[in-house]
Amino acid sequence: MRNRGDTYWEWADLGLHCRSHEEELDDGSTIDVQVRLSREGVTQMFIGVYGSDGQSLYEEAHNTRPGQSMTRALAWGVGRAGQIAEKSNPISAKIR
Repeated sequence: MRNRGDTYWEWADLGLHCRSHEEELDDGSTIDVQVRLSREGVTQMFIGVYGSDGQSLYEEAHNTRPGQSMTRALAWGVGRAGQIAEKSNPISAKIR
């Protein structure tokens, strides 16, 4: 079971539809990338990296991805999540 951090819960809005990409990595950790359109039509994104035990290792939320469609933002986020997961010492959560 995944244990979401504060960054996720600050970003979450169950009233908005999201597209997501979840992937289990070789070491058992997982990445979770979600994109959505805000009520104002702005592309937003969440990136999470979780350990094999489900603990949050890294989370970041972007309240806007200027000039990016949901599809493009999702692809960018998956690449970023992979880079973060490769680091041996994940950095702390951020909201941008």
